[in-house]
Amino acid sequence: MLEKVEGFNMEKVIEEFEEVTKDAGRVQIETLRKILEDNSEAEYLQNLGLNGRTDPQSFKNCVPLVTHKELEPYINRMIDGDLSSILTSKPITTMSLSSGTTQGKPKFVPWNDELFETTVQIYKTSFAFRNKEFPITSGKALSFIYSSKQFKTKGGLAAGTATTNVFRNSRYTVAMQALKSQCCSPEEVIFGPDFHQSLYCHLLCGLIFCDEVQFVSSTFAHSIVHSFRTFEQVWEDLVADIRDGVLSERVTVPSLRNAMSKILKSDPNLANIIQTKIMGLSNWYGLIQELFPNAKYVYGIMTGSMEPYLKKLRHYAGDLPLLTSDYGSSEGWIATNVNPTLPPESALYTVLPQIGYFEFIPQNKGDSDFIDVEPEPVGLTQVKVGQEYEIVITTPAGLYRYRLGDVVKVMGFYNSSPQLKFVRRSSLLLTINIDKNTEKDLQLAVEEASKFLAEEKLEVVDYTSYVDVSKDPGHYVIVWEISGEASEEVLSECCNCLDKSFVDAGYTSSRKVNCIGALELRVVRHGTFQKILEHYIGLGSAVSQFKTPRCVGSNNAKVLQILNENVVNKYISSAFNN
Repeated sequence: MLEKVEGFNMEKVIEEFEEVTKDAGRVQIETLRKILEDNSEAEYLQNLGLNGRTDPQSFKNCVPLVTHKELEPYINRMIDGDLSSILTSKPITTMSLSSGTTQGKPKFVPWNDELFETTVQIYKTSFAFRNKEFPITSGKALSFIYSSKQFKTKGGLAAGTATTNVFRNSRYTVAMQALKSQCCSPEEVIFGPDFHQSLYCHLLCGLIFCDEVQFVSSTFAHSIVHSFRTFEQVWEDLVADIRDGVLSERVTVPSLRNAMSKILKSDPNLANIIQTKIMGLSNWYGLIQELFPNAKYVYGIMTGSMEPYLKKLRHYAGDLPLLTSDYGSSEGWIATNVNPTLPPESALYTVLPQIGYFEFIPQNKGDSDFIDVEPEPVGLTQVKVGQEYEIVITTPAGLYRYRLGDVVKVMGFYNSSPQLKFVRRSSLLLTINIDKNTEKDLQLAVEEASKFLAEEKLEVVDYTSYVDVSKDPGHYVIVWEISGEASEEVLSECCNCLDKSFVDAGYTSSRKVNCIGALELRVVRHGTFQKILEHYIGLGSAVSQFKTPRCVGSNNAKVLQILNENVVNKYISSAFNN
């Protein structure tokens, strides 16, 4: 049974949230003051001439906007073992690795105890609002979470993904117990060295404790979908394990076998119940709610690049609500979902003004895209509803006026704190000429074209894209992995539909005059995107932190190689043929 842990007061957490959001402007000033005072000895800040000043105007006058590229020399010194006060007064001893799916390789960002505290604050706040709408009792969570290996940098710093740094913190388990969110899998499964075997054990633990599971979760929706796609392939082995009380030979890691031996006992009755439930399903619809009858919801990040997985996730979840979690990045947290009853597509994230200092760069539209001078950033409470902004964060871990690269739209305010909707990454996704197509544009095109597949009871398992400029004119290449065999006729229709579904004026006008060539649809072998996942895991990413790159840049040679080596069919659009 879940160990009872005192210390979580839902009403108090909500009350505190109300207080800080009602006075978000003042809280922001205090948050900045504390960050700058705590790090006044940092070389980076001292060189910029703040001289102890902590007010927002002095901060903006002295400290420049930066990207990771400008901070890399400082971060590299820390990685190499320089323990002086470089970005923070207290030396950084741990680094987080980003997922690396945007730039092709992971980047190091500083991590410290203060960031862990903001993580707990976010978890507590979102749980309070979640539990208010969907109360859970003492039980367990089936959490598909994985900790990649921590390693030592050349200078002796611990390094791992942001999720790894959270899971490995000694206070994480205590915090999760307080939030009634204890994972039903033992720690050995979370920290296992082979994610295939850890996933199998997660699924097995979920079945063993199926009546106690209160919700199903992972960091990202992709991980939940991947888990239940895997379940479709291995369920008979899982049922056999429960029937016989003997762990499958799929699991070879000694620590996993030892941990599971303490949980797995022969239970033919449970095995029969699970088998009967599975045999009664129609095309796996409602699998999650059928297996876990006391589960209240499915939980994880489901917005932005995760939206394409929602259709499949809803299929597995049946009537269970999908609740999107919080908004953050490897660099730090930003906002939380305080209205979990909204579907993920409509979800809004309310900024927590006490966890960092936030600025927002207004995004120009239309002809103003060609203006060289970028607008000045505005403060948290100065943003305007309906306007799009790029987020700039200042964190307790040594990132000052750091351009996160995310563009959000302000949809309203919760008290005086803005509510945000993620729009896109600020870097353009697909562009050759004057065309500008974002990740969302690509998603909408894929959704439209995949309707032809649905008529044949097929689906797009995953997708990505890239720009091919090896020949003139350059053209878009869309890559699909699909769930079965589709006819040439249907895939040709899909290809034409993709081409026509990019409605950006720059794209359509360029296609009509052949400044952009005909779109190409490439279909790859089953398991291709699994190979891409494994490639990123090899770079140090964690499964639960993985995001499929929706546009593969020319610098991402290994992923392009994987895609090109697994092509089984190519189709060229005739949509703009005269």
